[in-house]
Amino acid sequence: MSPRLATRLATPDIGWTTQADVIVVGSGIAGLTAALRLRRRVPRVLLVTKTVLDSGSTRWAQGGIAAALAPEDSPAEHLEDTLVAGAGLCDVDAVRALVTEGPQRVRELVALGAHFDLTPSGEIALTREGGHHRDRIAHAGGDATGAEISRALIAALEAVRDDPGIEVLEHALVLDVLTSADGTACGITLHVIGEGSRDGVGAVLGRAVVLATGGIGQVFQASTNPREATGDGIAAALRAGAEVADLEFVQFHPTVLWLGQNARGQQPLISEAVRGEGALLLDINGVRFMPGVHEMAELAPRDVVAKAIVRQMAATGSTHVFLDARHLGREFLHRRFPTIVNALAGHGFDPAEDLIPVAPAQHYHSGGIRVDANGRSSVPGLYAVGECSCTGVHGANRLASNSLLEGLVFAHRIVDDVSDRLGRGELAQLEPEDRPGPVGLLPATARVKVQRAATSGPGVIRTAAGLAQAARDLDAVASGVVFPEGAKKVDVTHGTAEWETTNLHTVATALAQVAALREETRGGHYREDFPSQEDSWRGRLVSRLAPDGELITRYQPLEG
Repeated sequence: MSPRLATRLATPDIGWTTQADVIVVGSGIAGLTAALRLRRRVPRVLLVTKTVLDSGSTRWAQGGIAAALAPEDSPAEHLEDTLVAGAGLCDVDAVRALVTEGPQRVRELVALGAHFDLTPSGEIALTREGGHHRDRIAHAGGDATGAEISRALIAALEAVRDDPGIEVLEHALVLDVLTSADGTACGITLHVIGEGSRDGVGAVLGRAVVLATGGIGQVFQASTNPREATGDGIAAALRAGAEVADLEFVQFHPTVLWLGQNARGQQPLISEAVRGEGALLLDINGVRFMPGVHEMAELAPRDVVAKAIVRQMAATGSTHVFLDARHLGREFLHRRFPTIVNALAGHGFDPAEDLIPVAPAQHYHSGGIRVDANGRSSVPGLYAVGECSCTGVHGANRLASNSLLEGLVFAHRIVDDVSDRLGRGELAQLEPEDRPGPVGLLPATARVKVQRAATSGPGVIRTAAGLAQAARDLDAVASGVVFPEGAKKVDVTHGTAEWETTNLHTVATALAQVAALREETRGGHYREDFPSQEDSWRGRLVSRLAPDGELITRYQPLEG
């Protein structure tokens, strides 16, 4: 029996309403790029962000942004590396757009004011990460690429803050996507969290909505994602009737600082770039194990390295392995990885002298709101970009440093599409109507149970029994106290923690369902009971909520 989920969040009555031509939700590289470009092409843009402008995942990106910038490199080679990492599920046309348009988009970031590290001759310095066969990773401040890109984009936004054509609303959590009688997106509801310029729950009407809300990391007990990554965009899109795809492909970063079995929330990431510069993986006995696993050893695709680490941990009865960067030298480590060195020092480790304990943790979500080449979802008027979207670029496993590039390239594509459609009069402002189906709200105390179920079920190692238990646990969390048919209110206090918990539950439930259905191992989806990759599973699992809240999933084979 398929689970049933809310088609609307339970909220207080709407206290205020405003309007914009386009609403952008999220302030990472995708949302900021979209808002800045839309400002020049449509009359009024509203940018909504959950806390402050630089609080999303972009600023935490250490490794860099991938693009074929070197004379000896080519988009064709970048495409091939991406397809290999994607394990047969990439949308080739989407990848071609990414790698072809990517170099120009990176150069435009430089023109905007982003300062990448340079060679002595003044060219952008390029390095290599797992899965790449060329040096094509541009970085800034050694290991602070995301922070520099975020800084440059925010500076560009601050320069136009007085422009009446763009408004920024911080400390605002998107609740639901508003839809019209025919199911077209026509705005959002949101909650301003204390420090914003408006109070309580309000509605913003818009002719188009762009979701750029980031990842799902807090679905799990341990993640490299910031605490804001609670799957809000994916959950809101599902409630609005949008299709989601590839949810089962969750990337667990191989080298996350291991801080003990009780560590929760955002965990310190040790970038793949450290292995790109020559750091080695050793098991608890000091034995290097990756050369016997893959021809690229420590630079193999992330899913290969993460699974190898988990297997080595099981074989040695340990809770972690070690990253050995001692031979790289103190001077090099401090120059190339200052952010990582400082973060490790805060936990009592010196990579120039110490073996660093690491273990896989949730890092990136390759699936999300299903969109086409222009970022359009299956709901008219609703777009998605960045980690909350599924363009098909990543397939079953993201190639290192393709995520920032995806947000950049597809934000540009969305802006072109939205502005062209507005110019043709295709996106009219419609009136929202209440959707049928159940209203939902979970208590904040349920978050721990949701995270425990997601970690033990659709975590790094998946089995039919574990996924079935996770589904039962998630159903039990929701049973009785939420999702009453036709209710306007539920007996749970309204607040940010409750809305986030409900979003986490929605995403975890959908994730557990598709992970149970895919009976193979592919990319970021590892089934211990189905360890082989099967040609019969070369396709997408696409899910949506029916009007009554039933979670429906279908299998769509890929062509070719």
